[in-house]
Amino acid sequence: MTEDIVARVLRQWEQIHPGLDTAPMAVIGRLNRCSALLQQATDAPLAREGLNRSEFDLLGTLRRMGREMTPGQLARETFASGAAVTKRLRVLEERGLVSRRADDRDRRVAHLSLTDAGRELIDRLIPQQLGYERSLLAGLGEDRGAELAQILSELLVLLEGRLGGLQP
Repeated sequence: MTEDIVARVLRQWEQIHPGLDTAPMAVIGRLNRCSALLQQATDAPLAREGLNRSEFDLLGTLRRMGREMTPGQLARETFASGAAVTKRLRVLEERGLVSRRADDRDRRVAHLSLTDAGRELIDRLIPQQLGYERSLLAGLGEDRGAELAQILSELLVLLEGRLGGLQP
């Protein structure tokens, strides 16, 4: 089997610090590297539509939630800062994909929803994007993919419990 880049890094640390426990680096280093590579790969089809992953996530969140949402609700649901969500929403509004409605009682509060064009775009893109992502993982096989998903779910629950309070 071909060696990954993290295995080389671990070997280099072993040479410099024999006996150093690099087990955390073996997991976290690989997760970080996979994340970076997947981010690049999965953003490519979206870029052809003039979207980035964050904008796609906002459209997808509005679609899957099926109701109006405030920028703050979108920020919490997508794990983004309020400022980042506001900037992304401005772009999506300018493209006619999201509409904004002022709250009846408090004009400072905005309620956001997908326009028909936004709904059509996300409904067209989500199956394409999932098909593309499925092809990226195809080499794992269905059983191994399910096993990896379960292990990552356990890690996520563990990290959310320990680090969840530290997130914005």
